[in-house]
Amino acid sequence: MAGKVVVVGSSNIDLIMKMDRLPRPGETVTEAEFAQVFGGKGANQAVGAARAGGDVAFVSCVGDDAYGGQVIENLKKDGIDTRHVFREEGVASGTALIMIDASGENCISVAPGANYRLTPAHVDRARDVIEEAAVVIAQCEILPETLDHVIDLGFRLGKLVLLNLAPARPLDDATLGKLGALAVNETEAEFLTGLPVRNDTEVQAAAGALLGKGPKIVIVTLGARGAWVAVEGHQGLVPGFEVDPVDTTAAGDVHCGALAVGLVEGQALLDAVAFANAAAALSTTKLGAQPSAPSRDGIDALVQSR
Repeated sequence: MAGKVVVVGSSNIDLIMKMDRLPRPGETVTEAEFAQVFGGKGANQAVGAARAGGDVAFVSCVGDDAYGGQVIENLKKDGIDTRHVFREEGVASGTALIMIDASGENCISVAPGANYRLTPAHVDRARDVIEEAAVVIAQCEILPETLDHVIDLGFRLGKLVLLNLAPARPLDDATLGKLGALAVNETEAEFLTGLPVRNDTEVQAAAGALLGKGPKIVIVTLGARGAWVAVEGHQGLVPGFEVDPVDTTAAGDVHCGALAVGLVEGQALLDAVAFANAAAALSTTKLGAQPSAPSRDGIDALVQSR
C-alpha cells in the first residue's frame, strides 16, 4: 500500500500525577509529581504514526480555549496535517486526569469536551484527505454515530480501517465486518466476546471469535508479552520487547500508529506487528502520552536488536 495514515478521533490535554502507589477509594496520596502533556487516543495514534515515519493527517475537534491552539501547534511539530482539526466555539478541549504508580500502572478519567463535537458532518468535510489514505485509524473516544460513519466511509472508499476498540463499547457485527483490522487488549476482547482471556488457549478462542465477526485481521495486545495475531489460516503470538516500564498510558495508541505505518510501507503482517510491539515497548519507558512516542530510528534499532 501507499498513501497517508489518516487518524480520526480524540485529542486531550493530559494532567498527570506520578506517585508511589494509586490511592484507594476515599484515600489521598501525597507527594506526587505533576506534569501536563498532550494526549488523547486519536492524537496519540497520529503522533505515534508520524514519529514511526508515516505521512499522517488528523481529523478531530478542539475547543476555543487556550489548549485548542496548543494542541494544533503541537501536532504540526511532528509534521501532521491539521487542516481538518476543527476549533469549536463554547466548549473546552478534551481533558484527561491520569494517576500513575511506581510500576507504570495507571488510572484515567476523561472529560470529552470538544471531542464529542466531532460529527459525521465534520468527517465528510475531511473526505478529501480520507480519500488519500491507505489506512484509516479510529478509536472510541468520539460519539458512536461519528465512529460508525468513519468506519462506513472508509469501507465504502476501499480503505483499510483499523479500529482500536478503546475505551470498549458495543459494536454490531455489521460494523465489525467493515474493518480491515481490529486491535483490542485482553479486557476489550473479553468485552466483545464474553469469553475469558487469561491464557494463550483463551486468547486464541477469543481472537477466533472476533475474526468470525468479520474483521480481516484481529490483534490482541498482551502488554509486555507482545501481541496475538489472528488472520484466516494463522494465529499466534508476536513476542514483545523487554524494557523497564515507567508509564504505560499510551502504549496501545502508539502500537496502532506504528502498525498502520508498517502496513502502509508494505511490511508483512507479522513484521508490522513486531515493529508496532517495539514502538509500544519504547513508549512505556518515558512519562506522558505523546512525549513517550518513539522515533523511527529508535524503533528500528530495537527491532534489529532481537
